[in-house]
Amino acid sequence: MTIQDSATAPQAIAVPPSDLAAPAAAEVGDPTPSPGAGWGRVQAALGVVAFSLTFPGTVWALDGLGPWSVTTTRITLAGLLALACLLALRAPLPARRHHAGLVVVAAGVVVGFPLLTTLALQVSSTSHAAVVVGLLPLTTAAYSAWRHHTRHAWPFWAAALTGAAVVVAFALQQGGGGLGAADGLLFAALVICAAGYAEGGRLSRELPGWQVIGWALVACLPLAVPGALLALAAEPVDVTGRTVAGLAWLVVGSQCLGMVVWYRGMAAIGVGRASQLQLAQPLLTLVWAVLLLGEAPGPLAPAAAVAVLACIVVTQRTALRGSATGRRRASGGGRRGPS
Repeated sequence: MTIQDSATAPQAIAVPPSDLAAPAAAEVGDPTPSPGAGWGRVQAALGVVAFSLTFPGTVWALDGLGPWSVTTTRITLAGLLALACLLALRAPLPARRHHAGLVVVAAGVVVGFPLLTTLALQVSSTSHAAVVVGLLPLTTAAYSAWRHHTRHAWPFWAAALTGAAVVVAFALQQGGGGLGAADGLLFAALVICAAGYAEGGRLSRELPGWQVIGWALVACLPLAVPGALLALAAEPVDVTGRTVAGLAWLVVGSQCLGMVVWYRGMAAIGVGRASQLQLAQPLLTLVWAVLLLGEAPGPLAPAAAVAVLACIVVTQRTALRGSATGRRRASGGGRRGPS
């Protein structure tokens, strides 16, 4: 979080300067890349790294807490942290037109995805749960295209589908080749999180990214606080060092800092392009699973990593070429037919 994100100065505006250069693109939900698009990709990539630690962090938190306790405590602590930041920086209340989008963000990335995946990790390995984040880029891009009328060329979708297929096949191989009892929870989490990501990316063109996730977290506090008290009273509690470390990462890394840079990245380069960077997340999660949880992925990891990274390159370059073509046509620089 930087001082540039705050709204303390009377003359400050909430829309990032890079977005002002492409108002037409902002209307369709996938902005034309600006001169700051490179930094936007860096921020989105940092968000992916933060999210890749979410499943290992959840497993650590479950070492001493029940799934409902982990989820409600995570939301409560992150919400209180967000409230303190919003008050300290005197962030203005979101406008009425932002309320519906914030509700979707809260339902998707604050409550739905954490709760459903935490419940799933009770009976699923971290490697198998990576199916969710493997399919998430494609689902997010599809939701954004439907919701915001974004258009991508067929190579973009072909590469996205290929990358998703590679990740699913790899995650299934890691999970023994079958679908377990947790898969219904994982697929539900996939759908609701895609909506939260896409709506959050759209809102981040009008509000700083930290305010988008901050207000979504604060909106959940009236339910999260009593929910945490009830869950902690009903479920067994055996706090260990792993529990504290895992919960701390979920609150600070995944729920706060990760969401801030992720939404800022989506605002800069577009929901569709940013979502494809997330194709690397399952493989990063598998690396953390080895280092932090002692899981042993199979020998297909290097091949899957190369294939996924190749798909990311294709989607990024295809999207950029499509945006460049759109700019030329919008400026009248394209070839004109005979009059």
